[in-house]
Amino acid sequence: MSVVEIVPITEAHIESFHRALDFVARERRYLAFLEAPPIEVVRAFILNNIKQNYPQLVALSDGEVVGWCDALPNPRPINAHVGVLGMALLPEFRRRGLGGRLIAQTLAAARAFGLHRIELTVRKNNVVAIKLYKKVGFTVEGLQRHAVLVDGAYEDVVMMAMLL
Repeated sequence: MSVVEIVPITEAHIESFHRALDFVARERRYLAFLEAPPIEVVRAFILNNIKQNYPQLVALSDGEVVGWCDALPNPRPINAHVGVLGMALLPEFRRRGLGGRLIAQTLAAARAFGLHRIELTVRKNNVVAIKLYKKVGFTVEGLQRHAVLVDGAYEDVVMMAMLL
């Protein structure tokens, strides 16, 4: 397997990011999406993130996006110091230390951006992700019972956060 590099997202990564987002979303286990939004929506979202200089990094293998991590600021003025972390990796790139690298670089970018608090939600049964988040400094702040409904099954969501 080739070397994976982690870089800030650029316009050139949009189509590859969209493919990776769609793949992970269709797994129906990790994201708030069950499929990627239309490419035009994703393009506008990413171009805005680039314009605003938001912390959004991608993991590239042979030039293709194989994962991402971002910490997007809350749009409300009283919560502008808070970023919401989102991340995912394609299956063949999981459990290889890449997630930890992605989070570390994203947290550094979030700190440089001026964010003070980073929040995330993760499905309770995603124990591998919860372990990773705890390892990098996130703490559990709460549980949302039956917050997700996928294929007729309710799932609890763990709320986690850290201060930078």
